[in-house]
Amino acid sequence: MPICGSGQRVNCVVDGDTIWINREKFRLEGFNAPEMNGSCDRERRLAVQARDELRRALNGHRFTIERNGQDRYGRTLATIRVEGRDVGQGLIRKGLAHEWRGFKENWC
Repeated sequence: MPICGSGQRVNCVVDGDTIWINREKFRLEGFNAPEMNGSCDRERRLAVQARDELRRALNGHRFTIERNGQDRYGRTLATIRVEGRDVGQGLIRKGLAHEWRGFKENWC
């Protein structure tokens, strides 16, 4: 799955917690990854690592999507599992995401 560019977004990875599949935008639930336009160099570096790790987890593997409604921005909330394992939990274990506690944690 490629990194999303500026063109049409069909099947691509935006960042460590957002992807597009079949023109549907998904926000992965239960965790928060660093922002690509983060407020410090460390956050931006971790954001690239999180995005790339999510790509690695999805590329070449069969995965399942568990839809869980929509957020206030119209994105489909979902959990993605590869071989039964939540990809978000994998990012958390690798230090590339925080468990979602209702607010964004500081990466700087």
